[in-house]
Amino acid sequence: MAGVLALVGSGEFLPEMSDIERRLLNGGTRYVQIPTAAALEGTDRLNYWIGLGRQAAERLGANQISIVPATREEANDPALAEQLKGADLIYLSGGNPTFLADTLRGSLLWHAIIDAFEEGASVAGCSAGAMVMGGWIQSLRHRDAAGHHGLGLLPGLSVIPHFDRFIPRVGTSLAQLALRPPAGIEVIGIDELTALVGSKTSLTVLGKGSVIRLGDKPASRHAEGEIINI
Repeated sequence: MAGVLALVGSGEFLPEMSDIERRLLNGGTRYVQIPTAAALEGTDRLNYWIGLGRQAAERLGANQISIVPATREEANDPALAEQLKGADLIYLSGGNPTFLADTLRGSLLWHAIIDAFEEGASVAGCSAGAMVMGGWIQSLRHRDAAGHHGLGLLPGLSVIPHFDRFIPRVGTSLAQLALRPPAGIEVIGIDELTALVGSKTSLTVLGKGSVIRLGDKPASRHAEGEIINI
């Protein structure tokens, strides 16, 4: 039976998100953290994420396993993929979504993530990690640039994290005009410290903020406890 999916707007490994991470672990203790999206930012930044993840695991009484493939070659290392066996939660944290998608796409590690999910592990992505879960990655920093294919675990979605920070700069109406994914893909915005948690077809809003469906006219806002079917 497949595990639980989580798309998180921000806050991976922070105390404010512990209840959601505890829910994703579902009584398990093997907490695999993959901070690859931050690999281009250097060793100090990677160590920051690993340290933050260690603190999160300690709060939850879980065992941290940190896997940091920074190249395609490393993502195809069988020894790294082997570490996903028996995982209760696999968490892709933030950074550069395009780099993360291109590093993992078609790799042994990505196939191991899918296998673990299908065997019952929860899979979470925050910020860049959430963006790669969908079928399309919007270009947010350079909105004139073309988007990029995601890893397609949720192929019909394109995720905009940090949405409550993003929207004051552009407004919801402009966002609807500017964020144009390929046909058949819906854009959703997830506020900071907020998550969508559930299956590949039905997700529940959890956390302090909202989730916005930009494909609706006008855009629809969904608060904690509301279910979104995709």
